[in-house]
Amino acid sequence: MNLLVVGSVAYDTVETPEGANKQQLGGSATYFSLASSYFTQVGVVAVVGNDFARSDLGLLGKHGIDTTGLETTSGKTFRWAGRYSEDLNTAVTLETHLNVFEHFKPALTPAHKRAPYLFLANISPDLQHAVLDQMAPRPALVACDSMNLWIEIARPRLLELVAKVDVLMINEAEAKQLSGERSLVGAAKQLRKLGLKALVVKRGEYGAVVFHRDFTFAAPAYPLARVVDPTGAGDSFAGGFMGYLAAVGDTGPEAMRRAAVAGSVMASFTVERFGVERLEGLNLEEINSRFSAFVELTRFHPLGGGQGLPLIARPV
Repeated sequence: MNLLVVGSVAYDTVETPEGANKQQLGGSATYFSLASSYFTQVGVVAVVGNDFARSDLGLLGKHGIDTTGLETTSGKTFRWAGRYSEDLNTAVTLETHLNVFEHFKPALTPAHKRAPYLFLANISPDLQHAVLDQMAPRPALVACDSMNLWIEIARPRLLELVAKVDVLMINEAEAKQLSGERSLVGAAKQLRKLGLKALVVKRGEYGAVVFHRDFTFAAPAYPLARVVDPTGAGDSFAGGFMGYLAAVGDTGPEAMRRAAVAGSVMASFTVERFGVERLEGLNLEEINSRFSAFVELTRFHPLGGGQGLPLIARPV
């Protein structure tokens, strides 16, 4: 196992302008593991109820995902229901039933503890701390996600966690909320002071920005004619990002840039259908083709000879 994710496995009911889908497989660990499984060997630590469908377990297994850490306990699997706005940028939560997830206490096997790459998905900071404390030795790269709820009710513990990880992945509003800064650049500067190697800001339809110690890099979102369901796009981005880094065994600046594009590639597939429908059936040619399209989307030739832009000088 090269990469470990600890998070949620859930069933979602989603309404978007494109329609509605009931009881679709979801959860942060699900999207992350499926996206990363195209790059590397990934293991999942999560909890489900005894209502979890055998076919869904088979889907994870089909992708080579290690599910020895997927605990099944008496009760129902975590469920979430939400409705997206017309522009798909905002989701209103209609129902949340934590069910067995309410008492989730991640317990790692010896193999899990030795995973060289770790992603702490969106769970409480206390649980994220508990997982990180079990890792031995410390992974080569630790990344984590969070949300506005934890910033509001567990900010001190979250800041303690941020000081222990290498990469923090949150959205723009959360970065500003956590840092107390009004600008995104200011937020990145403050959060990196805690010791982060990089802050990765997920910006939905506008892509993602990597604020690294040594550079800033923006990866655009892939231009799609139709977006069906944004659920899980951020976790798919994280899966592509971490999956790529784990696959190449490199966390340097160029690898981080390519990882951001790999993440954007996987997120772009996820939103094309409801739930994991698109993500589960990809082939390698499709993924490579879209990665090449991203290269063309952002490629331009710099001016040669160190010359500047052909500007016209005006008197001041």
